[in-house]
Amino acid sequence: MSTDNVKGTGNQVKGSVKQTAGRATGDHALEGEGLLDKAKGVAQSAVGTVKDAAHSVAEAAARAKDKVTKG
Repeated sequence: MSTDNVKGTGNQVKGSVKQTAGRATGDHALEGEGLLDKAKGVAQSAVGTVKDAAHSVAEAAARAKDKVTKG
């Protein structure tokens, strides 16, 4: 799991807290900030997932190359 996944999850949690607090207090600006933070977190987690997948593919390619080279 990359740092992007962790940071993304953190932003999603922070956004949920802001959104809930905004709803509870009637603060529409805070509620909106919460929605934006959640969206940022989802995007950041997606970036982390792509990075993890790319890393896994690169490792698999390296292993395959080693097998071919070593015969």
